[in-house]
Amino acid sequence: MIAEAHNAYNSQDYIRAFSLYRPLADQGNADAQTSLGFMYQNAQGTPKDTSQARFWYEKAAMKKQPYALFNLALLHSDGDQFKAYELFLEAAILEVPPAQYEVALMLERGLGCAQNYSEAAFWYEEAAKRGHAEAFNNLGVLYKEGHGVVKNLERARHCFQRASEKNLPTGHYNLGLMYDQGLGVAQDNDKALELCRKAAYGGHSKAKTIIRQLQDEGKVVF
Repeated sequence: MIAEAHNAYNSQDYIRAFSLYRPLADQGNADAQTSLGFMYQNAQGTPKDTSQARFWYEKAAMKKQPYALFNLALLHSDGDQFKAYELFLEAAILEVPPAQYEVALMLERGLGCAQNYSEAAFWYEEAAKRGHAEAFNNLGVLYKEGHGVVKNLERARHCFQRASEKNLPTGHYNLGLMYDQGLGVAQDNDKALELCRKAAYGGHSKAKTIIRQLQDEGKVVF
């Protein structure tokens, strides 16, 4: 029945999906409990109810369901950051890429834990291995600045390149800066401008400012 419930959900038949997940959740199926919590959280097939979402996530988290741990951590992130970090870390160990990214971010900033750049780099790399664009970008920043890792501009450029290939505006921008300044790559102002444009089109505020300044100076014509 869980496969049938997933199929209904993926077909956006939320009312049917909810009706299928509920008895499974009552029977203790951790995946169904996680999905039910998500549907309560996002008002899918049922009115939004954060307390019910938390209830079902906690049920599934007791069974170490990876995404229940992750979603429960998100619910804690605006309040108890120490609890959020603990839950993100559990999910990260269970190979949930966004949890690995969140753990790295909290370690980098010292949120809910002691600041530790080398541990942050480790978890950014774990998330990046699994294709997480923001993790590639942030790992690139650590390599560029030499925080928690040996400074390596070529490695930083590679990380920004991967983030840019995933169409991350911040990745475009940071890679553009590398080309603009000739860091870890041969200087190429045209390539830098191309990447800055991509970042600006993607909503990156600093890139927008740079493009606007170049337009005002008559250096760029769109």
